[in-house]
Amino acid sequence: MTTEKTDWLLFLYSLPTRRSSARVGIWRQLKKCGALAFKTSAYLLPNRPDLLERFQWLAQQVRDAGGEATLASVSDVEGLSREEIMRQFGDARAEDYSALAEELRDLIAAHRKKPGDDVPEELEKLRRRFQELRKIDFFDSPKAHDVEMLFQRASGLNAPPAKAGKVLDAKQYQRRVWLTRPRPEIDRVGSAWLIRKFIDPRAKFVFATEPSAHPEAIPYDMTGVEFTHHGDACTFETLLKRFAIRFPAVQRIGEMIHDTDLEDGKFQRSECVGLDLLFKGWARLNHSDAEILEKGFACFDALYEVLRKGN
Repeated sequence: MTTEKTDWLLFLYSLPTRRSSARVGIWRQLKKCGALAFKTSAYLLPNRPDLLERFQWLAQQVRDAGGEATLASVSDVEGLSREEIMRQFGDARAEDYSALAEELRDLIAAHRKKPGDDVPEELEKLRRRFQELRKIDFFDSPKAHDVEMLFQRASGLNAPPAKAGKVLDAKQYQRRVWLTRPRPEIDRVGSAWLIRKFIDPRAKFVFATEPSAHPEAIPYDMTGVEFTHHGDACTFETLLKRFAIRFPAVQRIGEMIHDTDLEDGKFQRSECVGLDLLFKGWARLNHSDAEILEKGFACFDALYEVLRKGN
């Protein structure tokens, strides 16, 4: 079997009906290696040497159990474009990451009720699951970075409160390039709006999963950077504090973004939930990151105007 100039590995198998335990075992192994099921007993993986070896090993297991297995490298799958296959891989991982994120939020919420409880052991179990997911996240789902942000919050649960950074002068942050993660949602879009509206009117925005991709840019809402989640503050709130932005309407928007993004009910506000769904919908419609920002800016401008002048 040649593996040159092909995008996918295709695995097809059948087992005798009496071998139900073998069928369950194979299914678990396929799930563990991140294979995409697209027809009965037909699975896809990206064409990589390590994944080829995984499929070869599974094929041998099927044959040992009295079944038949076929493994091929293919360039195209009829009825599915490369982009559609990548999207399906992404959707599968996004579902896994969302389940993990829910457990992390539960852990954080439980700790808030009993702050003295220790969390490292449970947190480490979740972190191991995250690392396993990362291994099969072949197309770098944006949801992985959302989970990383939650781990950052969870890791600070037993740490003493961080001291607030000094207030910054917006004049020192003019005509800059700001970097955030792709497929921006409510905190990233809201923070970009805040930057453009109150900090840097001529700010430009770029998108990447790592700050090293644009070393000249100021990263925000990413792990391990200055302008991101700190303690129980979302990135929007961090920017409010660091640049001393105290307009009541903007503070209220910050509370809405906090409750929508962190889902901890701190301010008991739900007004931005619909706005967050819009951002998710625009991403599903394949709007570019820049288009999502542009549409989001218009939404936040309208929200700010209503809050500033009253209903």
